[in-house]
Amino acid sequence: MATLARLSRKALTSTLTSQNHQLLRRALATEAAAKITESPDRVKWDYRGQRKIIPLGQWLPKVARDAFVAPNVLLAGQVTVYDCASVWSGSVLRGDLNKITVGFSSNVQERCVIHAAWSSPTGLPAETLVDRYVTVGANTLLRSCTIEPECIIGQRSILMEGSLMESHSILEAGSVVPPGRRIPTGELWAGNPARFVRTLTHEETLEIPKLAVAIFRPEQKSSQRVLPPYSTVYLEVEKMNKSLGISI
Repeated sequence: MATLARLSRKALTSTLTSQNHQLLRRALATEAAAKITESPDRVKWDYRGQRKIIPLGQWLPKVARDAFVAPNVLLAGQVTVYDCASVWSGSVLRGDLNKITVGFSSNVQERCVIHAAWSSPTGLPAETLVDRYVTVGANTLLRSCTIEPECIIGQRSILMEGSLMESHSILEAGSVVPPGRRIPTGELWAGNPARFVRTLTHEETLEIPKLAVAIFRPEQKSSQRVLPPYSTVYLEVEKMNKSLGISI
């Protein structure tokens, strides 16, 4: 009987101790939650459903009204798409660390990934710049590189941090440009790592901007017939719903 009494007291003591621990943990969790204050700069955002515009902090992607952005493209943060530019299906432009710019009449084709680092090893701006009349082939990766006006980047190519393509240059499909490498103007490069192949003819350089314009024009006509005008009006609707106390 004495042994049974000792076991009963021990079980009761352990039960009370576990209950006290639970109560203490709940009290600490409640106190910690009360101390957390939400930043005033944080964008109110409902992540239910998929949208192609994602604000990051105070940065909201900007898209010109006459640019074309496919419905399943993802733009996040510091991204700017200028007039007559086009970004095609499955591409991801993630401007969480630095700026990403797609210039006038340039096109980013299917399943491309464009990102930017904090800093560049060459001292050039770490943002990713795709200037005007540039064609970026499908499945291409661009990271903190600078593409000057009127260039062509072949499919499945990779341009790493600090790389530079000067005007009127072409990079063949499947090429890799290492960090800090420069492709001079008027040249054709190819390979992994990319190397000089030959100098472009005058006729070839004249065809580069024509290709960029030709890719945008058919999509511009079809988007005006089929797709609704691009806007961020849904953000204003969410603000109005919240001010009126309407749940989404």
